[in-house]
Parts: sequence; structure tokens; C-alpha cells
Amino acid sequence: MASKVTGTSSAEGSQNIYDTADFFDQYIKLDRQKLGLEGAPEWPRLRAMLPDSLDSLRMLDLGCGMGWYARYFAENGAAHVRGIDISENMLDKARALNKTDAIEYMKADLEELKLSEGEYDVVFSALAFHYLVNLPELIQEVSRALKPKGRLVFSIEHPIYLGPTKGGFVTIEDGRKIWPLDAYQREGLRIRNWFVDGVRKQHRTLGTYINLLLDSGFELTDFVEWCPTEEDVKRSPGWETEFIRPTFLLVGAVKK
Repeated sequence: MASKVTGTSSAEGSQNIYDTADFFDQYIKLDRQKLGLEGAPEWPRLRAMLPDSLDSLRMLDLGCGMGWYARYFAENGAAHVRGIDISENMLDKARALNKTDAIEYMKADLEELKLSEGEYDVVFSALAFHYLVNLPELIQEVSRALKPKGRLVFSIEHPIYLGPTKGGFVTIEDGRKIWPLDAYQREGLRIRNWFVDGVRKQHRTLGTYINLLLDSGFELTDFVEWCPTEEDVKRSPGWETEFIRPTFLLVGAVKK
């Protein structure tokens, strides 16, 4: 089947903060960029949502970043992996670390992406969908691009984490930390200071994510509000705050 992927990175499309030096120079110092999958504590739960065997599968990685996941897929038997990202910085890093012809990296804006019908066995995305205004259209494209019984697996910032109009814990009089969720049902733009000012993200409720999948012909198979294990907390005590509010939501679905 001929492969077709189109998409641009126009001024009206996604915010591309990863190609700004001030942001990228700090971003690549994160553990999950220095250590790869070993620096992503939610990865074991996310991996469990994928097929038991990746042998001979055709896979699509949306918002592939530096290619950690794409390389894992190729190293574990995937016949072909296409990684798509809007950032030249990310794709340059991914290509520099790519040692196999099984991976193809492409630049495109997920806000405007068009995919070939029935091409993929698995579509994967890690921490990208919560940036997108046009996520409903992308989920429809993903459904169209998957083969029957194909699988969609993705992670996002949890709506409880992203929902507040201003992020950050508040310490109350008795010393406890709370997470002030002040506008959960008001979906839409959230502006965050993350390495730089003005990072744009899109808040949606749990119900909206579920209905996007159901309305696009998916059956929900996994829904994990990630929480660290005791071993995770021993290695990284900062993860203790996950017991107050979750950072990550991990979702698996199958095309009906």
C-alpha cells in the first residue's frame, strides 16, 4: 500500500516551542531525554497496553520527539516505524540516534495531519495530544489509518493535572499540600510556565477523551491514572506528590 502522510507547520498550527533555544537547551536535560525509557517511570504500564509481540507490525509514533519509543519498537521486531514530529531539533536528535532502516522520521504538524487508510497496526503517542486544538480531527484520522482491530496507545497530562487555570500546589494552614482544581469543566487553553513563559496546552475532561474515542469507532481497553510504585518513590522521592494528584493518564483502545 502506498504511504501518504501530509501536514505542515504553519503559523496557525501547533506551537513549536521545541525549536526555540531557551526551551530546548533545558528540555534535553530532563531524565526522560537523557535516560530515554529508563527515565520515564510510566513506561512499563504504557508498554503493557501494546500488543504482546511487535513482530512485523507497522507502527506510527505521533509526536515522536527524540525517538526513544520508535527505537524500542524497531528493536523489538516492528517491520516499519514512522515517527512524526513538528520539531526539527527533535527530529535531528532522533535521526542521529537512529541506527536502523526500520524507522522513518518525518516533519509534520499533528494539527493538520492526513494519513493513508488502513496502513498501521499500532498508533502510539506519548505526551503530545494535550497540545492539540484539533485533537478530534486527529483521532478520526488515526481511526481511519488503523487496520481493523488496530490499536491506539497514548499518554497525556492528566486532566486533573492540566485543568487548573494556574498550575502548582498550595500549602494550607495545617501544612498539607493541595492541588487547586478551579476550572475542571471549562475546557480549552491553559498557559503554563515550563522552562519558558507562554507554553500553550489544551485541557479536556476525562469524559471528553473517552467520548472522542467512542465516537471515532474505538473500544476502550486500558485507562490508567498512573501512580508510582514504592520502588519508584524510593528512586525518585519527588514522585510522592502523585498521591495528591496524578500527572499522567495512559489510555489504550482498539479499533472496532
